[in-house]
Amino acid sequence: MVTFKFPMSMLLLFLLLNIFLCLAEVLYLPVTKDASTLQYITEVSQRTPLIPIKLLVHLGGRSLWVDCDEGFKSSTFKPGVCNSTQCTYSNPNKCGDCTWKPKLQPGCNNNSCYIWGENPLIDWFDDSAEIADDVLVIGSTPGVRVTWPRYIFACFISRNMVRLLANGVTGIAGFGHESPISIPNQLALDPRFTRKFGICLSSSTRSSGVIFIGSDPYYVYNPKKIDISKDISYTKLITNKFGFTVSEEYYIQVSSIRIAGKDVPLNKTLLSINKKDGVGGTRISTATPFTILHTSIYDAFKTAFIKALPKNVTLVEPPMKQFGLCFSSKNIKSTNVGPDVPVIDVVLHRPSAFWRIYGSNSVIQVGKNVLCLAFVRQDQQGEPSIVMGGHQLEENLLVFDLPRKKIGFSSSLKLQQTSCSKYDNNILD
Repeated sequence: MVTFKFPMSMLLLFLLLNIFLCLAEVLYLPVTKDASTLQYITEVSQRTPLIPIKLLVHLGGRSLWVDCDEGFKSSTFKPGVCNSTQCTYSNPNKCGDCTWKPKLQPGCNNNSCYIWGENPLIDWFDDSAEIADDVLVIGSTPGVRVTWPRYIFACFISRNMVRLLANGVTGIAGFGHESPISIPNQLALDPRFTRKFGICLSSSTRSSGVIFIGSDPYYVYNPKKIDISKDISYTKLITNKFGFTVSEEYYIQVSSIRIAGKDVPLNKTLLSINKKDGVGGTRISTATPFTILHTSIYDAFKTAFIKALPKNVTLVEPPMKQFGLCFSSKNIKSTNVGPDVPVIDVVLHRPSAFWRIYGSNSVIQVGKNVLCLAFVRQDQQGEPSIVMGGHQLEENLLVFDLPRKKIGFSSSLKLQQTSCSKYDNNILD
């Protein structure tokens, strides 16, 4: 009989690995699409006693922040005291006393620390987000539900910060990759989770999509249970660093765009980030409803798309100002991945690595027999050249692997006869 002797260190490592694998779980965070604003909204419970809090999902947000200006009541609220562990951990930008309210309240305390906060809908930053901690309950079925007794968040009393948020939304759920107090980074302090998450947005305003927090597999049903994280193409997460600033936003390298298999003639210098000022490149955003293209990119993109349309398709005057190209759908066939329009490939770090966009994600119906190209033209001066928006993300799985600094893309889940809303077998449409 042959026997094997393992060094004690190897045996200990093996046991720890098995414990870790047993602990590994996935937290499911439902995400709804607001019908009037097209914003993607999630909900957590916070405070003592617990109350539900609606938050805008912001990929590039550095924290979970809430509006503390009116009606914030909690017996477990604790402001971050200067030089405390929670303050130091949060990388504050300043520390001091609050002087902008007549009396102290949550969001305005003396000897407190503050971080920058942002509202991506109005491109507004504020340096007076008070660091605090309180009870947080996050997650739903079929995954785990976590109660966090002292979850670190930011507390705002600036009314400007809640402008343009959907009705009932009182803060931001930030998923930034650098900040230690972003949702994925803070939850990863729990050994059950990792610094990895997947976003699967539903195209429907009647059913929820989901954010998976923790290591894959990520399951949906069709009605059979399938792992949608299985067939994923990965590309490098590009860190946008300029000066002393590191952006929390998620950038990817786009090398070209193909429409119906043909390269769109682009000024490729726009596809790279300018290291001096952080301008240019391609960012992924859950706070932008439709993909924004730099003016020169859009013009070439629009021309190429028109050329690739069937000859019997009639162009029509856009009924909505934001869209620059609309056409009749009378001669457009329907497929399982939406209207049969030219396929768009966003080519990544090499020609064989691309994110394919079908009709359900490239066009939108805006009226009877009228489709519009769901990409918008904007002077992107001082901004990324391309901002991939929510409509293009819907019914696709995007995986954000922060330790490995890479982002994965599935193609449309409609190819697998399923949807982002079918993550729970008990709530199938």
